[in-house]
Amino acid sequence: MAQLGLNQAPAGTIIYHNVAPRSDDTEARVSNAGERLAFARLATGVRVIGVNSGCAFAFVRDAAEELRWAAVAAEGSQFRSRDLFPQAAGEIALGQPAALAGDIPKSEIPDVPANRITYVDGYGNLKTTINFSRSRARIGSVVRLSIGGIEHEAITSDGSFAVEQGQLAFAPGSSGWKNGQGLETRWMEVFLRGGSAWEVFDRPPIDGTVEIIDSV
Repeated sequence: MAQLGLNQAPAGTIIYHNVAPRSDDTEARVSNAGERLAFARLATGVRVIGVNSGCAFAFVRDAAEELRWAAVAAEGSQFRSRDLFPQAAGEIALGQPAALAGDIPKSEIPDVPANRITYVDGYGNLKTTINFSRSRARIGSVVRLSIGGIEHEAITSDGSFAVEQGQLAFAPGSSGWKNGQGLETRWMEVFLRGGSAWEVFDRPPIDGTVEIIDSV
């Protein structure tokens, strides 16, 4: 959402996401209840419609000029993405006033979790929430990373092909954006050139912690 919504986008862009694991409550569900559908209008003009699950809206929270709930039930169907949410999303896209409900206080949207794996791409690269400016790693130095209790050394690189084939690297990835003041956010990733860092670290889960042990 942030990658598409906070970078340059065509006028009228609407982002819709439906990542809804129903993990906000571990107790038994009544009527297939789950996380609520939410809406954000970003400073870029991009509109975002999506389920407020986990830290999904954390990355766009501070750039949101409007944060509101969608006026649609969060329960009543096992397949909310088929039976409930599409109509609500369409009404929001058309700008119908009744499609939106109350404001969401920004205090209810969590911070971006620190030092976590946010997702694993198709190459097995581990995208993290370690900010490039905070990684404190000198380009070309060797760092020891610990993920899920497994440790490996990686070379701190400034680009995917600045390391040899088969070398584990820790580098700023392609995920990032600039805020209204022109300040850039760029996230670090762990990748294995010619292989899968996800496999090397024994397939760590999303939201797993990435720890920088030390520099060698």
